Amino acid sequence: MPRALVPGSFDPVTNGHLDIIERAAGMFDRVLVAVARNYSKAPLFTIEERMEMLAEVCVPYPNVAVDAFEGLLVDYAVAHEATVIVRGLRAVTDFEYEMQMALMNRRLNSAVETVFMMPGAEYSYLSSSIVKEIARLGGSVKGLVPDRVEERLRQKVG
Repeated sequence: MPRALVPGSFDPVTNGHLDIIERAAGMFDRVLVAVARNYSKAPLFTIEERMEMLAEVCVPYPNVAVDAFEGLLVDYAVAHEATVIVRGLRAVTDFEYEMQMALMNRRLNSAVETVFMMPGAEYSYLSSSIVKEIARLGGSVKGLVPDRVEERLRQKVG
């Protein structure tokens, strides 16, 4: 069975992300959840905090590991012997961007495939940006993120 890579910013990890990770863990021998270092964004959580939260919520999946990366995703995939990149698609709006990235990744290295997964319907509207905005405005994010992530989010936004 191939090894898979689930990349993202995970700022913070949501239940939608966890849905994709859990399902990928059931499909592949090994799943590497890779937190992207994106210097053009100003994340709420540090890379280390995001990796800690992911490691905590991925404990039930022994074939899942967490790491961080920068640079070309396909190079990182090859360096870690991943032949599949798993990406979640929430809505049609995600598809155009994700398709462009998948086609470019294929052009850069045709040995690495991209697989798209739909999250559960209850997560189809969910994004880290929405979660952060709700938390900043004092709303409840219960059920949108794992409990421990909710605690850390509350500490971060006050």
